[in-house]
Amino acid sequence: MRLSDASVVIRPRNAWEAMDLGVLLSQQHRGLLMSSWALVSLPVFALLTLLLWETPSLAVLLFWWLKPAFERLPLFILSKALFGETPTLGQALRQWPRLLKPQLLASLTWRRFSMSRSFVMPVVQLEGLSGDARQMRLAVLLQRNAGAARWLTLIGMHLEGALWIGLMVLFYLLLPQQIELDWNWQTLIIAAQQDWLWLEHLTNAFYALVLVIWEPIYVACGFSLYLNRRTELEAWDIELVFRRLRQRLAGVTALLLMVGLILLTPTQSLWAAPPSSSAAGPESPRLLQQPLTSKASKDSIQGILEKPPFKNQESVTRYRFGDEQTQKKDSNSTPPGWLKSLLESLGKDSFGSLAKSLEILLWGLLLGGLGWLIWRYRDWLRAFVSRRPLPRKKRPAATPQQLFGLEVSSETLPADVAARAEELWSSQPREALGLLYRALLSRLLEDFHLPLGVADTEGQVLERIKDLQQPQLEAFSISLTRHWQNMAYGHQIPGADLQPQLCNGWRSLFGPGAQS
Repeated sequence: MRLSDASVVIRPRNAWEAMDLGVLLSQQHRGLLMSSWALVSLPVFALLTLLLWETPSLAVLLFWWLKPAFERLPLFILSKALFGETPTLGQALRQWPRLLKPQLLASLTWRRFSMSRSFVMPVVQLEGLSGDARQMRLAVLLQRNAGAARWLTLIGMHLEGALWIGLMVLFYLLLPQQIELDWNWQTLIIAAQQDWLWLEHLTNAFYALVLVIWEPIYVACGFSLYLNRRTELEAWDIELVFRRLRQRLAGVTALLLMVGLILLTPTQSLWAAPPSSSAAGPESPRLLQQPLTSKASKDSIQGILEKPPFKNQESVTRYRFGDEQTQKKDSNSTPPGWLKSLLESLGKDSFGSLAKSLEILLWGLLLGGLGWLIWRYRDWLRAFVSRRPLPRKKRPAATPQQLFGLEVSSETLPADVAARAEELWSSQPREALGLLYRALLSRLLEDFHLPLGVADTEGQVLERIKDLQQPQLEAFSISLTRHWQNMAYGHQIPGADLQPQLCNGWRSLFGPGAQS
């Protein structure tokens, strides 16, 4: 490992900046990382799906459990690419069986639920440590950045779930509207438990695709945290600086040697003078025998420091500001005579009465203020604090005159809807089918009082018909709506065999000659 060949700037970073560096690394090599992950993990997923076709949940659980085995390949690619030795896809795939050997059983058993898995995985794979050496190494590495590694795993779990759900929602949104109308979620769940195992395996495949995108990023972020911790511990950035200095000074080494030889000549011994015996320290006997000894001078200095202006001791028995200056008391000053006589005349009882009056006045002001606030904001309190909501006047909903661009008022419909539809079917099938659908909407509005709005869709209309709990009406409405949509949106002209089915269905629901 040559630090000078690193493709990133080696310097200490905080944990989140280090993870951001991991994201950038994964983006730089995303093609190689994603393709290698897909070629390794997707065949295993397909094999588990075929072997456990009857239990899709067990298949995806085993695939999730094998993630530490798949994560070793992206770590190998990143460790090589960091120092300018990016392997090809074939070279990386040939190295994967060798990468699985060290401590794979431990990675898939008692270490599987480690929240710092991405951060400590390089210790086994790149440093090759095990046993006590591994534990001692982890004790040093986990002193810092362990919390960031756990947050990375926690955020990754939630991100996997969000992307998984997002793919399933996207799949549902891409379904044709006709299939969505024919589906009932309750019957779909029952069917999925019996014959629709392919749907569960399809959702499992979405999870496998999510891992193709996210897992290389997760491994790269853990690897960058590991590199950042080693940079802090081993001072890689300082080592790089010294290496650059050595390269710069390599050309002037001979000149430095000559200067050193000139400076280290024997003439320096002539300049050195022997130490004088008269130079004595402060604790020498000479100073101790003088009139002012070292101890006496020290005591004199300490006595001066204990006196003003170096030291002023003062006892204060009241609160005061720090910059408040104390007033010197004049021992000769005495209070005026009139003030002294006034205080004596008032006495202690008078001051107690005055304090009691002030207390009553303050409590009265406080209670009065609270009462005024309650009266002032009584409407707000009634609306947001009271348990009983304010009565709301119900406005009668206006019956819409048009739905889906069709006139649905009863005045625009013929007296016998079914007979008129039969007359129009041979020459104008579009108008005949539209007449039946308009008459159905008119019946729903006026007879069943369904709250249909101009913004409702055909599917929402069918949902409200379902709430009426009338199976015959619901079946007729679903059939008529499906054929109406095929004609209105798909331009599929209804056949002649459909005419007696719909017209007879109308008569069975609303009677012969029924008028909307």
